[in-house]
Amino acid sequence: MKFTASQIAGILEGDIDGDPEITVNKLAKIEEGEQGSLTFLANPKYKSHIYTTKSSITIVNKDFVPEQNITTTLIKVDDAYESFTKLLSYYHEAKNNKTGVENPSFISESAKYGKDCYIGAFAYIGENVTIGNNVKIYPNAYVGDNVTIADNVVVFAGAKIYSECIIGNNCIINSGSIVGSDGFGFAPNAEGEFSKIPQTGNVILEDNVDIGAGTTIDRATLGSTIIRRGVKLDNQIQIAHNVEIGEHTVIAAQSGIAGSTKIGKHCMIGGQVGIVGHISIGNNVRIQAQSGIGRNIKDGEAIQGSPALNYGDYNKSYVHFKNLPKIITRINELEKKIGRE
Repeated sequence: MKFTASQIAGILEGDIDGDPEITVNKLAKIEEGEQGSLTFLANPKYKSHIYTTKSSITIVNKDFVPEQNITTTLIKVDDAYESFTKLLSYYHEAKNNKTGVENPSFISESAKYGKDCYIGAFAYIGENVTIGNNVKIYPNAYVGDNVTIADNVVVFAGAKIYSECIIGNNCIINSGSIVGSDGFGFAPNAEGEFSKIPQTGNVILEDNVDIGAGTTIDRATLGSTIIRRGVKLDNQIQIAHNVEIGEHTVIAAQSGIAGSTKIGKHCMIGGQVGIVGHISIGNNVRIQAQSGIGRNIKDGEAIQGSPALNYGDYNKSYVHFKNLPKIITRINELEKKIGRE
């Protein structure tokens, strides 16, 4: 996919300094740029590279004035970083703007889908599925019976959406993720064996939710597991049955949340965090990586450790943790000294 400097400047509302017809077909870091690539300069630390880059086009701030000869065509904008981000989004959208139904794929006769949809090869669309407009379902994806998918959703290759689940507008479900798998529900019997408890609920993703690759979200035992509007989940996260995650909370990779826990709005949860079931975590909570959460957390707390402590208390305590052998030696010496006296 090729773009000219004129086309890019038009998208970004920028000014061209150089050849308006020069073309690019790839993106590159400024220090690694080569002919046919597009890059940007936003951080002054990389300024020296603009005089040596081989990139065909470089996006810069309007106040940039070259101090040496340059070979790259400049597109001058108000904010180079913001404009490059905008261009990445535009490029991503253009690259993935597929439509139509590929064969072989299976679409149930009772399923309905809207305008400008794409259904890739070997995808499966079950009974009574409703799919909105501009939905992209990539090859080998599975959409179970009675699923509802709203507009502008992307379901990448190999993702699975189990029956009865509801997916809101503008959601992204990455490859290998599973929405609506059975929760971990078993009951012991008199013989000490575990019998499966039917998981009869579903999963609801509200609008603008991103689900990372390999992440699993279990259906509720009764009712719904709910991922609220704007939540962003990284790769390889486990969300158990009947969990509720509040609006615009972000969770990093390899974290796990046990059943029926409620997490508030605008929380930030680091990687490899473990959270027990049946507790409540407030709004605007910050949990550092590898923490273990076994209690309710109030609004605005920042915590760390396993079991987790207040973030400030943890850092103060850690100073002593790492010096513990020396402290024990000193205590032993003091006890001997006192004993001799």
